Amino acid sequence: MSKTILIVDDSFSLRHTLAIALKGAGYDVVEASDGLDGLSKLDGRKFNLIISDVNMPNLDGIGFVKKAKALPNYRFTPVIMLTTEGSQDKIAEGKAAGARAWVVKPFQPPALLDAVAKLVLP
Repeated sequence: MSKTILIVDDSFSLRHTLAIALKGAGYDVVEASDGLDGLSKLDGRKFNLIISDVNMPNLDGIGFVKKAKALPNYRFTPVIMLTTEGSQDKIAEGKAAGARAWVVKPFQPPALLDAVAKLVLP
């Protein structure tokens, strides 16, 4: 059975690029355009991993991760933050919210797929 990854990013082109890389590696992908849209996708379906941007309208990535981690079904779902933010403060804030990894854009798909393979839930 394939594993499903939720991508939460306000950039359509980035979601599309990421979806192509992940689907090419055999994952199913669900896309959300911002944190609120991402929360609406957390409807009880199993996600093996979440990849989220930090800077988004409506609900930013850190707020999204905090809310996602508060949901019993998603408490243990690993989260990779994929963002242009590289400051130690932001990274610490993301880790405190529950992010397991931090990847700074622009990213190399092989490096990201490697992080995904390490963190994705069985």
